[in-house]
Amino acid sequence: MVVNPEQAGRLLAAVSRQGESGKRLVAFFGLMYYAALRPGEAAHLPASALHIPAEGWGELFLPGSAPTTGAEWSDSRRRRDERGLKHRAREAIRIVPSPPPLTALLRAHLDEFGANGKGRLFGSMRAGDGDLSDSVYGRVWASARTEALTPDEAASPLARRPYDLRHAAVSTWLNAGVPPTQVAEWAGHSVAVLLRVYAKCIAGQEDAARHRVALALGLPPRDGSA
Repeated sequence: MVVNPEQAGRLLAAVSRQGESGKRLVAFFGLMYYAALRPGEAAHLPASALHIPAEGWGELFLPGSAPTTGAEWSDSRRRRDERGLKHRAREAIRIVPSPPPLTALLRAHLDEFGANGKGRLFGSMRAGDGDLSDSVYGRVWASARTEALTPDEAASPLARRPYDLRHAAVSTWLNAGVPPTQVAEWAGHSVAVLLRVYAKCIAGQEDAARHRVALALGLPPRDGSA
């Protein structure tokens, strides 16, 4: 079960109302929902990776990730350890489209908050250039979820974790008819993992897929329409 666009809109709006931390994290959660970034990828994202116009479609050039490892396990002795992209070579770049709603969120974030001293969009809520804490964005998300969702929705597993926004993004792309190979490229999955994890979404496209094949073969649509 993943959020639909209307529910996602409610959640992002609620994030913006969670004090100063919430305002600074709307685009962070937007990156997960609209571009399927992992939390570590969003936390590591530098402003230089954004290739976006004033409005409309843009692109993100993801240079790596900074998942939480804990200082005692980190090579840098920091909360987040900088790494290459998952399933990619160390220097690989992953290009992901930025749809107009995400472009607007990123532009608003840059206009109001800019980047920190490391050039990143997100970091510690305290002064300085520290790393974004999982506990900070987790608390913001939990509060926004309670505010945005109905009691029945909140009692369900719907968007229980911020990571679930990434699942919603991938599911949305698949249900829109984007080929699995392209979705896998955008999401940083292998096609095998994508087909295994999101088989239900892909199966839901069977009628639409048959319709497109029929059109390609010059056959009449299955519903008899022109």
